Amino acid sequence: MHENSRNSQRWNVKTLVFMALFVALDLVVGRLLSVDLGPYRISFGSVVLILSGLWLGPVAGGICGFGADIIGCFMKGYTVNPLITLAAVMWGVIPALMKGLFSSSEKAKNKRIAWLSVSVVLTGALSSLVTTTAGLVLILGYNFYAIMPGRLVQFVIMMPLYCVLTSLLYFSPLTSMIAGNIASPVLKNKTV
Repeated sequence: MHENSRNSQRWNVKTLVFMALFVALDLVVGRLLSVDLGPYRISFGSVVLILSGLWLGPVAGGICGFGADIIGCFMKGYTVNPLITLAAVMWGVIPALMKGLFSSSEKAKNKRIAWLSVSVVLTGALSSLVTTTAGLVLILGYNFYAIMPGRLVQFVIMMPLYCVLTSLLYFSPLTSMIAGNIASPVLKNKTV
């Protein structure tokens, strides 16, 4: 019994360490290595959040999105926008909730990639086009009709890039290294 609680505790510490790494990576990729053009941001930070959810689970992915957005606002000197923060949380949660559609090794790899891409595009539509745009319009006062055409162009350009990057990284040995490393103490508990 004592051994189980010690392994469970180690699992939590590993998860927290990986979450901190994902938040830091999102801040570098999403804030420092991004092009910020007012209501438009060209960045790959969302891919980091998607992977955090896929590898650590939807709750951890959502927390990574929340933490990265809040810290990123302070780094850049922005006011925290609750709708944009919600959009960041969605990037870590929604693909992870849809993981059952593309994680099965019984499906052909093309089908798994297609379902992963569907989850990324769906998340992008809900997060970027709906929630972030609402935050820009309702809270920051941007004109919907002025920014929406540009946001649609950004969406059409960025979604294929997000899908390719996410697929390349998720269907690589990184998944077994990260997810396997985190899950290993839990698996040991079940065999004891």
